[in-house]
Amino acid sequence: MPDLHHAGMKTLNEILRNSAPLHIALVSETYLPEVNGVAITIGRMVQGLRQRGHVIHMIRPRQHKQDVAAEEQNYRETLVAGMPVPGYSGLKFGLPARGLLLKLWKLHRPDIVHIVTEGPLGWSALSAARKLNIPVSTDFHTNFHSYTQHYGIGLLQKPIAAYLRHFHNKAACTLVPTAELQQQLEREGYRNVRVVARGVDTELFHPARRSRALRTSWGVDDSDPVVMVVSRIAAEKNLHVVIRAFEQMWAVNPLARLVLVGDGPARAGLQKQHPNVIFAGMQTGVALAEHYASGDIFLYPSMTETYGNVTIEAMASGLAAIAYDYAAARQHITHNTDGILVPLGDTQAFLVQAKALVADMARVGYLRHAARHAVKSLTWEHIMGQMEAVLIHTAHAQGVKHEQPELAAATD
Repeated sequence: MPDLHHAGMKTLNEILRNSAPLHIALVSETYLPEVNGVAITIGRMVQGLRQRGHVIHMIRPRQHKQDVAAEEQNYRETLVAGMPVPGYSGLKFGLPARGLLLKLWKLHRPDIVHIVTEGPLGWSALSAARKLNIPVSTDFHTNFHSYTQHYGIGLLQKPIAAYLRHFHNKAACTLVPTAELQQQLEREGYRNVRVVARGVDTELFHPARRSRALRTSWGVDDSDPVVMVVSRIAAEKNLHVVIRAFEQMWAVNPLARLVLVGDGPARAGLQKQHPNVIFAGMQTGVALAEHYASGDIFLYPSMTETYGNVTIEAMASGLAAIAYDYAAARQHITHNTDGILVPLGDTQAFLVQAKALVADMARVGYLRHAARHAVKSLTWEHIMGQMEAVLIHTAHAQGVKHEQPELAAATD
C-alpha cells in the first residue's frame, strides 16, 4: 500500500472528492458511555465520520444486561457477548465472534473494517475480514504490554508485545496518534504505521468553565492553588508520584489542595491512605470541564500512554501542566512556555518541577494562559479530515465496490 503521506496530493484529492460515502464496520471492545480515553476518542471518530456522510456498523460487546443495540441515521450496532476485564470492573472484552461476522459481512459487505482493540473480538474481526478479502485498518490505542509490570504478570510482556505486532501487521495499516509512537512501533517491527492525530473539544474544555462554587466546596479561595489530576485510578497511572509531588507542594503552600478526578481499582486504597486528598469521582461532560477549569496546576505522571487525551483537555481548560516528555505532552507542550516537560521516568525531576511551580503563582498564571493558546486550534474537525483520508485511501487501495449501501440488521 502506498504511504499516504507521500502520495501525490492531486491523486489523494481526487480520491477524496470522487469517493462515495464508505460503509465502515467498526469493531471495538469499549465504547460510550464507558469512560476511558479509547471510548471517548472512538465516540468522536464515529460522530465525525457520520457527519461526513459515512455509514458506521459498530460491533462491540454488550456492556450490561439492559444494553440494547442502537439504530440511528448512518449508524447501527451489533452486540456480542463479552467478559469482564480482570482488574477493570465495568469494562469487558468481546468473546470470539468470527462466525457471526462472516455471516454479517457476506450479506452486507463493508468497504473497510476498522479494528480499535486487539482482544478476542478484534482478532475474530481481523480473521473474518481477511477471509472475505475486505480491507482492514487498526488502531493502536493502549500499551497493554507495558501494563504487565503493574499487575504481576511481567513474564507475559514479551509474548503480549509479539502478539500485538503480529495482529497489527496483518492489517493494511495501523493508526497511531503521534510520530513518536509511529517511530517506536516501526523500530519494533510494525509495518504500515500511519499518524492520525487527536483533537480536543475547545468549546467544552474552556477556562470560562471555572466554578467558584466548586472551588469553595474544596475549601479554597480564588488565590489558593488547586492541583488537579484527571485519570483512571489504577496502578499503571503512576499516581504515587502525584502524592509525593503534592506533599512537597503542600510544604511550600499549605493552602494548596489536591483534587483527583476519576475512578478505578486503586481508588479505595488511595482514599484510605490519603484522607486529605479530594476524590471527586468520575466526571463527564460539562461537569468534567468545570472540574478541569477550576484547577490551576495539572499533574500527569503516567508513563504508559499512547497519547494522553487528558493532557490536552487540561491545556484547553487553561491549566499549567507538568507531564513526562512523551506522547501528547511532547507533541503539544513547549517546555517553560506553555507547560512543563520532565524527562521520561525521572521522578525526582517531576517532584522538583512541581515544588518550584507552586512557589511561583505568577508563573502558573502565565503558563495557564499560554496552554490554552497552544491547543485552541486543535479541533476534531481537522483531525477527522485526516482519519477520513486514511480510511478512504486504504479502502481504495484494495478496491471499493458500493454494492450494499444498507447495513445488516442489528444482532443481539
